[in-house]
Amino acid sequence: MIGSVIFCILLIGASAFFYSNAKKIRRNIFIGKDFPITDHKSERLKTMIMVALGQSKMITRPVSAILHIFVYVGFVLINVEILEMFVDGITGAHRAFSFLGSFYNFLIGFFELLALGVFIGVVVFWLRRNVVKVKRFLNAELNGWPRFDANAILITEMVLMTALMLMNAADQNLQLRGNEHYHVAGNFPVSGFFASSLSGLSDGTLIFIERFCWWLHIVGIFAFLNYLPYSKHLHILLAFPNTYFSNLKVKGEFTTLDSVTDVVAPNFDPSYQPKTDPNNPVRFGVRDVQDLGWKNLMDAYSCTECGRCTSSCPQNMTGKKLSPRKIMMDTRDRLVEVGNNMDRNKGVFVDDGKSLLGDYISSEEVWACNTCHACVQECPINIDPLAIIIELRRYLVMEQSQSPAELNGMFTNIENNGAPWQFSPADRGNWVNES
Repeated sequence: MIGSVIFCILLIGASAFFYSNAKKIRRNIFIGKDFPITDHKSERLKTMIMVALGQSKMITRPVSAILHIFVYVGFVLINVEILEMFVDGITGAHRAFSFLGSFYNFLIGFFELLALGVFIGVVVFWLRRNVVKVKRFLNAELNGWPRFDANAILITEMVLMTALMLMNAADQNLQLRGNEHYHVAGNFPVSGFFASSLSGLSDGTLIFIERFCWWLHIVGIFAFLNYLPYSKHLHILLAFPNTYFSNLKVKGEFTTLDSVTDVVAPNFDPSYQPKTDPNNPVRFGVRDVQDLGWKNLMDAYSCTECGRCTSSCPQNMTGKKLSPRKIMMDTRDRLVEVGNNMDRNKGVFVDDGKSLLGDYISSEEVWACNTCHACVQECPINIDPLAIIIELRRYLVMEQSQSPAELNGMFTNIENNGAPWQFSPADRGNWVNES
């Protein structure tokens, strides 16, 4: 009874804390500008199933894809056993789903094989980061908290899978001894290999190991749940809505500003009706996170920090300062800072003298991009760093007039000659007369 009470207190407390953080993240995302995404629902659903659930874009790098699928599928399906542990925790029962008989035995055996796959996967991931030192995990933006975050999650998953195996091994020994409360249930193809190493222990010690590992696993799950809002692993939850709301337009198609169209369109169509209020001018482009759309901010929260975008960026490959992963991480860091500012000021943002452009992302990074869309193509959950870069550029050009000299020359030529080249329209065809 005491155990059930403690479990229920932990469950309620962990759920309440997670709900509070989830509300804050949702509030932060919708700090961004609103724009409806309600089109092509069937195509969006298909994209979500293929990319988020099916992980179709992971396969471009087969080794990490296979390992990630082991970890992902194992982690998801093992939660069915976690559901049983929740029922046991609330009711005080032991293996509450064992009434399923042979099917239950199959499930437990299958979950153990999955747990082994998860353990092997996270060990290899840890080795790739810390021993092999894969290049994309060495970038400066991962120094400090991001590197600790990745390793902390990997080690936590190792501990949780080990606890699950030890719990089952002790349970198996107690079942074989006919101990009261430990009725025969389950199949243990993995933990059975080292169950014999515990066979010499007393019943009391085995019960302690089984109960300790049970509580360690449960507390670990609660801790992991409430760690997610502070971790890159929030993508476990956000990958699904993020891929559903993917940009379905052809890559390279730029957006237009209604405020600009309202000025230009009447020259060609006298019946055109303006879409914006001239008495409430809007900012051109993006200076801070409040100027971005909510989908851009969801992208930032969804970033897995895997570095596929940066490792495929031709500008980064050639030594330029640009890192698409850093763009997303900087956007998220600034968004969290703005959200904390609002929390301190009763839900109202008080100007802190900072902005996304300048304090987090430099103009050098923004102008290094050649808009090739390699980062967008490579992202396993359809994050679009380029959309943020383009809007930061738009602000620099249209609000600050801070564009490179080469672009200024091109803009002048387009304005005067109707083309990027320094030739008048009347002279464009002269090349055909050259011998």
